Amino acid sequence: MTLATPVLLFDQPLAPNPMRLNLFLAEKGVDIPRRTIDLMANEHKTPEYLEKVGQPICPALELSDGTVLTETVVISRYIEALQPEPNMFGTTPLEEAEIEMWQRRVEFGLWAAVGQCFRHTNPHLAVLEDQVAEWGEINRGRIAGQLEMLNKHLDGRDWLAADRMTIADVTGYVATGFTKIIKYEMPEGLDHLMAWRKRITARPSADAIRRK
Repeated sequence: MTLATPVLLFDQPLAPNPMRLNLFLAEKGVDIPRRTIDLMANEHKTPEYLEKVGQPICPALELSDGTVLTETVVISRYIEALQPEPNMFGTTPLEEAEIEMWQRRVEFGLWAAVGQCFRHTNPHLAVLEDQVAEWGEINRGRIAGQLEMLNKHLDGRDWLAADRMTIADVTGYVATGFTKIIKYEMPEGLDHLMAWRKRITARPSADAIRRK
């Protein structure tokens, strides 16, 4: 069966989920034509966008057969199916399971905490949703424990799962990077986590999401 090919990526390079996808694409060496969506102007909520994409979310990937995929990990999985190397989702059942496990741990843990803090405490994002500052601060309080868990796991390891950078590292790297945006001061003693961040920052793919 021939898989439909990507024709257009609806992107916002400064937003966390598009950043995650852009880092993944850079690691894969995949370049897709892009259309930048102005989230702050609610362009993702226009009738034209909703008719095309189906939901007010970004990123979204339009395929050659007219299908539009949403959700960052879903899009990443499809790209991996089109271009399996370098592999970032696992080559054996055990690798696949461990990568998925750490991807979900990071996404439901650190990523969720940082994201909710960002969305509910940044005044510029009030145009996107009804903010609940208390909920943002509750999530800020969850961040330290998540960072400590990752730091402990990275003791003696270069990557979160497998022996190479995977989708789990992509999610973790963008999440830890966004601690600066929410003005969260990283605790002392996270040496393994900070060394892991430096390894990713040194990779050419990190240029794809570096803030100018």
